[in-house]
Amino acid sequence: MMVLPVEGPTLNRFARALKLSPVAKYLRGLSHYDTILRNLNSGDETDVIYLDFSKAFDKVDHGLLLKKLKHYGVGGKLLEWIREFLVNRKQIVTVNGVHSEPADVLSGVPQGTVLGPLLFLLYINDLEKVVSTSVVASFADDTRLLAPIREEGDTLLLQEDMNSVVTWSVENNMVLHEGKFEFLCYRNGSSKWLEEIPFTDQYLKYNTPAGITLCPQSSVRDLGVILSSDYHWRTHINQIAAGARQLASWALGVFRDRSAAVMLTIWKSLIRCKLEYCCPLWHPHRLEDVKTLENVQRFFTRHIAGMEGADYWERLKRLRLQSLQRRRERYITIHMWKLLHKLVPNDLNVEFYHRERLGWRARIPVLFKRSRQSSSTIFDASFAVNGPKLWNLLPKSVNSATTLDSFKVHLGAFLESVPDCPPTTGYTAANANSMLNWCNFNQQGGLRQKL
Repeated sequence: MMVLPVEGPTLNRFARALKLSPVAKYLRGLSHYDTILRNLNSGDETDVIYLDFSKAFDKVDHGLLLKKLKHYGVGGKLLEWIREFLVNRKQIVTVNGVHSEPADVLSGVPQGTVLGPLLFLLYINDLEKVVSTSVVASFADDTRLLAPIREEGDTLLLQEDMNSVVTWSVENNMVLHEGKFEFLCYRNGSSKWLEEIPFTDQYLKYNTPAGITLCPQSSVRDLGVILSSDYHWRTHINQIAAGARQLASWALGVFRDRSAAVMLTIWKSLIRCKLEYCCPLWHPHRLEDVKTLENVQRFFTRHIAGMEGADYWERLKRLRLQSLQRRRERYITIHMWKLLHKLVPNDLNVEFYHRERLGWRARIPVLFKRSRQSSSTIFDASFAVNGPKLWNLLPKSVNSATTLDSFKVHLGAFLESVPDCPPTTGYTAANANSMLNWCNFNQQGGLRQKL
């Protein structure tokens, strides 16, 4: 086994990544999707191959892991402590109260520990050194290869990178389940090179070393979020809305107490979280998608005692609930504050600047002049554009908060001043209810509400 040199990643970097684990999934998703949209902005297509490690955490070779740790500069008592953490472990199997003989655990990192995922990341850290043109991204044992496609040769390079990864896995005693590889092709609709050559379909396929052909899929589940090749979030939104509505129906059937205290506890702790998982990534801009999500909260609140006869907007006021749309925008602005204060990685390269009267402002990225109108719509709905736009609505008293708690307090007070009338089926709304619809800045930089 050859340990490849590592120049960028360090133990400190991995420790920071581990510390950010509660939001690490959507951070990874934001960075990944932003790369795809930037390729679209440049007129390029994007191919993504999802790999599948078989029993990844159980296959880590202790000897190779310790060699890699030593290569990364881990030594002395720390290395010995990690060695003792890994070796001399035993396991037994219990069936009907009968225990098997203890067996030695010869490989793998202990799951359910804080150190286990960190050691696994260090073990596969040199994976990115075996690819030539692709971007390798890993979250625990989920790994993908991403490459922009400009011409025919780019698909061949991605094919070579996938083959190199499979070779790496063999050399490092890892097992890749090639039958579970998935391929997603993001096409921009304007490239002509595929249309101008015969046998086009062969350039939309990849073949694993085991001879399994990967054909493009319409959608792939990536860390709990469904990504679609058409750049839209309809599939994901429809699925989570259906799941949340089913859970809401179950809760209403099981719990007889319909008091606001009980119902809101169930809603906030069990159901709403299903509708907000990774929402800064997939925040919808289509009114139909907004309504699909909002109708779940509308359905549930209708069954709360004391809400009989009140319309949805009135129920939100009485129950002191925000619309799901407004909550998503709140999450986005909070993430922008974290980017400003370097509490999360700024993989999207969001630029901030300061103005004496307005406080902190974010620069809104622009599309290339050659970009198509469809690309503009998709790009404008992304976090990279929507985040700075929402941030720039905040007055100086809000965006200049120096702690996260004080920012949330000031943000909450600001949101209270903005009407919250979400678009729902059967309601005539003044606008799409986004903060961008209610608020804007005049030429002098003052906030005004469009009521």
